[in-house]
Amino acid sequence: MIEIRAELAPAWPLRLARHGTPDGLLRPCEGGVRRLIHVEGEPAVVTMRQPRRDRVLLDARAPSRDAAQEALARMRFALGVDDDLRPFYERFRFDPLLGPAIRSRPHLRVFRRPDRFEALAFAICEQLIESERAAAIQRRIVARWGRRCPQTGLRDAPDAARLAGVAPAALQALDLSGGRARALRRAAGEVAAGRVDLDGPDHERAWSRLRAIPGIGAWTVEMLALHGQGRSDQVPAGDLAFLKLVGRLQTGNPRARACEEEVRAFFAPYAPWAGLAGAHLRAAAFRSPGRAGIRWSAHRPRSAAA
Repeated sequence: MIEIRAELAPAWPLRLARHGTPDGLLRPCEGGVRRLIHVEGEPAVVTMRQPRRDRVLLDARAPSRDAAQEALARMRFALGVDDDLRPFYERFRFDPLLGPAIRSRPHLRVFRRPDRFEALAFAICEQLIESERAAAIQRRIVARWGRRCPQTGLRDAPDAARLAGVAPAALQALDLSGGRARALRRAAGEVAAGRVDLDGPDHERAWSRLRAIPGIGAWTVEMLALHGQGRSDQVPAGDLAFLKLVGRLQTGNPRARACEEEVRAFFAPYAPWAGLAGAHLRAAAFRSPGRAGIRWSAHRPRSAAA
């Protein structure tokens, strides 16, 4: 077993979460978190710890050095260790809406997944349902078709080739709707066959091919882009939380809802960090009043347009 360790200095303040994810893939361990990742079929376990605020320790173990190095690189990407958010911070820290939230949580990053197909598959699972129900479906998929490490008990999500061979009825038995089950299997088949390249540099081409699959729309592709491909310029405009938040901010009516185009227009002044601005808006909206919350009145970003 090959072990590679890296002590990294984040390019911008970072706080490593010490709790697992609802899908069960990221698990807490002593002093940090741990994740199983497969690289070309090889299992790699990556342990992440943060002994000091200016240091992150990554430990990757795998049968080969190449697999360990790739797994470490994927988690480095997922954590955003190399993301320098200073330009975003300097430009928007005094934004009339998000400024207080940005100043209070400059370390906030967009949640990313270390595997792009996983981001796509789980986005399909999350379509049009509440997050708790989606996480339950994801856990069932991982338990039934995921890959398990016998030494640690950790599980990884199934790859595209595995899900491409699963019957839609089997997915429906796990509470996935018929339409989403067919979309997931079709997307998995396209990725497994190489017709959709999620890892290549031409993201837009992959998005276009995915949009041709019935049941995959803009929201799913934007979720893939933001959480799987590191595209902080993308915001999932059809997300119910954003439809509600932007509707309320634009009208002052807590029951108002915006449309997708209104959400995109709202975040346009925050380009090229619309996705990161969205993460701050969501975080601020759910914090207690008086603690870097937001003012629930009609608002259009002013400093953001500068």
